Amino acid sequence: MERLDVVDENGMPTGETVTREEAHRDGIRHRTAHVWIARRRGDSVEILLQKRCMAKDSFPGCYDISSAGHIPAGVDFVPSALRELSEELGVKATEQDLIDCGMYFGAPVDTEFHGKPFHDRQISRVFLMWLDREPAEFSLQPEEIESVMWMEYWECRRAVAEGTIQNCMHVEELEMLRRHLYDF
Repeated sequence: MERLDVVDENGMPTGETVTREEAHRDGIRHRTAHVWIARRRGDSVEILLQKRCMAKDSFPGCYDISSAGHIPAGVDFVPSALRELSEELGVKATEQDLIDCGMYFGAPVDTEFHGKPFHDRQISRVFLMWLDREPAEFSLQPEEIESVMWMEYWECRRAVAEGTIQNCMHVEELEMLRRHLYDF
């Protein structure tokens, strides 16, 4: 059973833990690590998006961040980000591969999936990683990810803002990446 640290409004653990199910059932604040993978194509930058499998307990079939996951109790952001990259995409990375883009204090989510209430209160450390790899070269975790695809950054930002693709991403988080993407 996956236990998560309960965190305060700044993302600092309070000393309490809850199960992932309790966190989402009761809307308890917890931490996640988000890794956006990018590559350059000429003058453009592309972002790798994962399509969540239909069996996921939240946001099934939605396009999402390249790699993301809950942080187990007692673990920090970077080890969790590296573990998720390996588990979800088969990407072996090091701390030096991750560019820290800051903390994202996401808007509360209150909805329902598979007939169950879902309340998400997460604080995320956002990372960027440069990696040029074709979709077929990723080793996907089938119980998590249906597929991956590259999308040009501005097209992705527009699609998320306008809701033209089924997704669970936030424009504010994409904005956090921008200065790191076009700083070359």
